[in-house]
Amino acid sequence: MQKHATGKTPPLGRAGAALLALLLAACCLGTGLFTAPDARADEWRDKQYWLAESGITKAWEVSKGAGVKVAVIDSGVDAKHPDLKGAVVGGYDASGSGQPDGQKVVGSKTEHGTLVATMLAGRGHQPADATASPSPGPAGLPPDGIVGVAPEAQILSVSTWLGSTNPSGKSDQDQIPEAVRWAVDNGAKVINISLGSTTPQWPQSWDAAFLYAEQKDVVIVAAAGNRVGGNIQVGAPATIPGVLTVAGLDRKGTASVDASSQGISIGVAAPAENLLGGVPGGSYAEWAGTSGSTPIVAGVAALIRSKWPDMSAKQVINRIVATAKDSGAPGKDPLYGFGVLNAEAALKDDVPEVSANPLGSIAEWIRVHRRGNLATPTPVPTAEVPSAVSTLPEATVPAVKAPSQRDSALGAAVVIGFGLLFVAIIAAAVIQLRRAARNPGELREEPDTGVVDRVDSGRQT
Repeated sequence: MQKHATGKTPPLGRAGAALLALLLAACCLGTGLFTAPDARADEWRDKQYWLAESGITKAWEVSKGAGVKVAVIDSGVDAKHPDLKGAVVGGYDASGSGQPDGQKVVGSKTEHGTLVATMLAGRGHQPADATASPSPGPAGLPPDGIVGVAPEAQILSVSTWLGSTNPSGKSDQDQIPEAVRWAVDNGAKVINISLGSTTPQWPQSWDAAFLYAEQKDVVIVAAAGNRVGGNIQVGAPATIPGVLTVAGLDRKGTASVDASSQGISIGVAAPAENLLGGVPGGSYAEWAGTSGSTPIVAGVAALIRSKWPDMSAKQVINRIVATAKDSGAPGKDPLYGFGVLNAEAALKDDVPEVSANPLGSIAEWIRVHRRGNLATPTPVPTAEVPSAVSTLPEATVPAVKAPSQRDSALGAAVVIGFGLLFVAIIAAAVIQLRRAARNPGELREEPDTGVVDRVDSGRQT
């Protein structure tokens, strides 16, 4: 049986305005590690509510993602996690600060890529005390650990250093287009980008890479961002035309207040709160944010591409948004996009073909806004369109660490202290009320604070 450590979320700080980097944490509202240090791995499995509620377990009757490569452009993936055994089939380091295979976790949120990968293509694992013929879990999958939306898909780990100063000096203006191009050239049919920025604009240096992915018929799924991370509106790359942008839902299935943002580029909404994923070293964490919503949708795209290998990217995206359950304002809206993800319908319903990607085309956008030559687009960086200022440099999901006895003792002391203070306040209030009863006077309300104060009549105080 595997033990799982827990930790507390550190206070979130603000980076200096001069730091130019993608806001990795904007799409990752972490809520700390699940407090269950002795929990069995299958207890984590039981809490993956989105598998049933989003129709994924029913979609598995049609496809589990076999034969599809999904690139995870993130902080690197720990391929040694027990739930990713055999899932990571290659990778690349776009940061210049990791390892060539992209499997060294880098950047300010080292656990982020592994969380994403396990939710997307986790395969679970057999318990340590399994018998010679252990009972399989649902859909014939191992009974313990995290199972991803596309458990038979393959992961390409593309590591990027974002959220803090990169030791190699490579910025997001260089890393993101390099990562996208490598993923396309190495067989990715779906690209997951659970990263975001605080601006809807993107560097011109990204144009050619996203156009290249569109021309090579690759589905790109990106996170809308989180309000708690400073993203009131969707930020790049989720604003790039043709990208399937994912908004976040709370446990009631409504737009999350903290763990989502809004914008006209949103395509579909998926669960974003009380999510679970694996972290480097073999343990697990509870987290929240559209960083987790994105691999749910990217996983469904992998299921579709596995079922229909010849289906175009625009038809895959249309199948997902056309079968989404309309929510919020009728029709497409800036909170839910086309609606709430329905994986079963996306794999089973009859969906008419479309002539264009319902979320637009980067090729058309370049033609109109850059006035560029689509045949030979030139990725020229521009100072007029800066990359996003990082506003959450600290990890929102803390490093795995068991709480110490000293921490527990301090917590108890704080609770006792607040209790005593509350009793003292009540006692003081009773005394004041008794005095007021003996000495009735005129009451007035302080204009700014709203505090009621008593003014005695005819005597000095």
